[in-house]
Amino acid sequence: MEIQKNPYHPDVTVFLILIPFISAINYYLTYVDIKLNGFLVLTFTIDTLQGYCGWWGARTFIFYLDKRLPFDPNPGKRIALQLTGTTLIGLFIISILTEVVSLVAKGKMAPSEFYLFDLFIIWIWFFVVNGIYLGLYFYGRYQESETQRQREKRIKTEGLFVKQGKQEIRLDYKNLEGLFVDGDYAVASQPDGKKFYLAQSLDKIEKLLPEEFFFRLSRQYLIHRQFITGFKRAENGKVQVQLKTSSNFPSEIVVSRLRAPAFKSWFQPD
Repeated sequence: MEIQKNPYHPDVTVFLILIPFISAINYYLTYVDIKLNGFLVLTFTIDTLQGYCGWWGARTFIFYLDKRLPFDPNPGKRIALQLTGTTLIGLFIISILTEVVSLVAKGKMAPSEFYLFDLFIIWIWFFVVNGIYLGLYFYGRYQESETQRQREKRIKTEGLFVKQGKQEIRLDYKNLEGLFVDGDYAVASQPDGKKFYLAQSLDKIEKLLPEEFFFRLSRQYLIHRQFITGFKRAENGKVQVQLKTSSNFPSEIVVSRLRAPAFKSWFQPD
């Protein structure tokens, strides 16, 4: 089973460290007479644990939204719903836990000051929590786009990179006959008959390869120029492209009437 990547990594580590600091700030703002004693340790621990529960509830809602309402194509709607939902869920969890603790410890409901002052401070903190999650998400997207951009740049300038086990191997363009579709996979083929199964589709790979070397003859075949020996006209405006002998490609591939003019211009440039 494929393990899904956490788009907010390392959020768990961040909040495991951050929430005790938030609790300390809240404690300073809430209590007037602060003394280092057992009461401080107990109340600080309870506040921190409540903070963890509220954060985890908000985090669960964020991951739920990732499945039901992704950022694309309407990030504004997603962000608005995330801000509202996580804040309400977090405040609800912390309010319920506070009432439970108050009933157990004092035998009565939490004082009204909790809802007028404490909960207002916590409400502000949930905007901070959302800001961190949004920052982690969009920074991760930026890193992914930069990684993809660098990979595309390497492919265009250096060759096609394929994975074999834990290794990433570079295939020089001059050592490629071309690529073809085999079931759900795109396959790179070398003159010696070696095949390399790729993670990306042939459509995506086509956009990365230099056009001066490769041409998409059909939906199934993308061929290197040096592997083509010539072509001849066929019926209805089609052309038959003749290839060098190969164990992975046919000797001829028919190019459709729509693709034929583009192929001729590519193969015999002015």
